[in-house]
Amino acid sequence: MFEGLDRPYRRIYFDLPGMGRTPGKAWIDGSDAMLDVILDLVDALIPGERFLVAGESYGGYLARGLVAKRPDATDGLLLICPLARPYVVTEAGTDRGDVPELTVLERDSALLASLTDKERGQFEGLTVRQIPRVWQQFRDDVMPGLDLADYDFLDNSLGRNVPFTFPFDAAVAPYDRPALIVTGRQDCATGYREVWKFLESYPRASFAVLDKAGHNLQIEQDALFAALVSEWLDRVAAEPPAAG
Repeated sequence: MFEGLDRPYRRIYFDLPGMGRTPGKAWIDGSDAMLDVILDLVDALIPGERFLVAGESYGGYLARGLVAKRPDATDGLLLICPLARPYVVTEAGTDRGDVPELTVLERDSALLASLTDKERGQFEGLTVRQIPRVWQQFRDDVMPGLDLADYDFLDNSLGRNVPFTFPFDAAVAPYDRPALIVTGRQDCATGYREVWKFLESYPRASFAVLDKAGHNLQIEQDALFAALVSEWLDRVAAEPPAAG
């Protein structure tokens, strides 16, 4: 339990199919099916309960789908470096949309030289601040998930250019509960410009673009990230429960 803001929070972390220890299945052939898995999980774990939703990257895309499906059950939404739309895979490669180039703003050459080729490749690919503190958190918090991922499933199922029918954004009523959208100024994976475009779907959202932050901004700008999340939780706690 997380004690704070005059009420407790039970935090539930789960591995999506193909990520962590949850195996992928052939019938999960796109994000619509993945969202169905999440909805079933919510119904099984916390039936009838109210909850907050937090999602990062592709998880942020799915979090938007979850609150679109269950707006009256959710009291708040946190999006961290969210994917604004599905990647489009073509013969020319993967179109990630309007994202900035990776810009390394801090680099510890001795640290990078001490890493294995695999570690260096995973760390350098998205990291703006390539320094020991960031590496240690990346190694402990991010790499275990990368090592366990089923990339065959992710590439062959979720990586295919399959239809996405999430009712975003015009067809869905604006989500009017407290929200926080945090993006990295140097995030070369999901960026911030396309994320800004769906801000009006969340009229109670704060939107932050953090400098010296890439796709793992919660590590690279940990103190600022923690302050923003704390303020979001304050806003959630001050709200009367949504009707439903």
